[in-house]
Amino acid sequence: MAEFTMELSDEQKEVRDWLHGFAADVIRPAAAEWDEREETPWPVIQEAAKVGIYSLDFYAQQYFDATGLGIPMAMEELFWGDAGIALSIVGTGLAAVGVLANGTEEQIGTWIPQMYGDANDVKVAAFCSSEPDAGSDVASMRTRAVYDEAKDEWVLNGTKTWATNGGIANVHVVVAVVDPELGSKGHASFIVPPNTPGLSQGQKFKKHGIRASHTAEVVLDGVRVPGSCLLGGKEKLDARLARAREKAKKGGERVKNAAMATFEASRPAVGAMAVGTARAAYEVALEYAQTREQFGRPIIDNQGVAFQLADMRTSIDAARLLVWRASWMAINGKPFTAAEGSMSKLFASETAKKVTAQAVQILGGNGYTREYPVERMHRDSAIYTIFEGTSEIQRLVIARTLAGMPIR
Repeated sequence: MAEFTMELSDEQKEVRDWLHGFAADVIRPAAAEWDEREETPWPVIQEAAKVGIYSLDFYAQQYFDATGLGIPMAMEELFWGDAGIALSIVGTGLAAVGVLANGTEEQIGTWIPQMYGDANDVKVAAFCSSEPDAGSDVASMRTRAVYDEAKDEWVLNGTKTWATNGGIANVHVVVAVVDPELGSKGHASFIVPPNTPGLSQGQKFKKHGIRASHTAEVVLDGVRVPGSCLLGGKEKLDARLARAREKAKKGGERVKNAAMATFEASRPAVGAMAVGTARAAYEVALEYAQTREQFGRPIIDNQGVAFQLADMRTSIDAARLLVWRASWMAINGKPFTAAEGSMSKLFASETAKKVTAQAVQILGGNGYTREYPVERMHRDSAIYTIFEGTSEIQRLVIARTLAGMPIR
């Protein structure tokens, strides 16, 4: 077990500086253009693939960093560059992790390479879980998967929403209900291979922020996938369902929402994204306050501005420390006895919204225009209090954990 430290190793610093350079030289110059276009920034993703950032190998190296700081460090630097483009780069990782966590070795080896493609022909993948009536309440999921034993195929029907890369992905990972009576315990994940009939893109959302990231509905109409596309395999699924039925029968208790508990461990990464956006806005505001003169002196000499900057920096550093603590706990198997994962996501996401709003205020009229990036950062920051569990859900998880109640 790695000791908790606030000091990055020399190797980690090298990776951080490399990512920062890519964010500064490649992501930032393209940010305004792709925000306006509201399209997937394929050329930037390709550049990320060429240097090795858009790849499973890079993501895995950071994920298995023994200190737990690899992922939050990478997320902070990329999202410091631009949230929309960064999400386009890391969005495939959501689907890849779904396969890594639940798939067999054969499934991992078969499908993850097809999610990324290569530097000459980049691909993306989509993780499809949320539905129009099942966002925070994943137990209300309606998408069904029915096994056709005669053909050894699963038939999927339903509509997914808020899917990053939904419809444009080469590979879709779809969560569906296989046993409605078991609630979230009756869910399973499926690979939908490229060009599978019956899968189509529904509405593409025109968003307030992160507009360079493609978000859309995914419609599944009689989608048939081979039995080998059930992540983990049918034998493992049948055993898991049997255990869940037996437990529900014996205890007579409501089946707990396992997905909510799983999200708890992944939330620090979203917190790190928020820290990156907040830090970017703070740096723009600090530089502006040091150079913008009113009444014969820089505006940072005014206490009203200086105190805002002091609060902004304090909140950012506090958010980062919460993210790092939760990330270290997760990689070292420390139980989140006070929902530390949700704490980090809650505080960091609220910090991003507040800090970016303060940055707009410090820049005044200039901050309200698209000539300066804080306007875009402020729009982007709104997503952090919404996806991967709203701030209200984070508070609910924290409160229930403190009270010793099940997360569901």
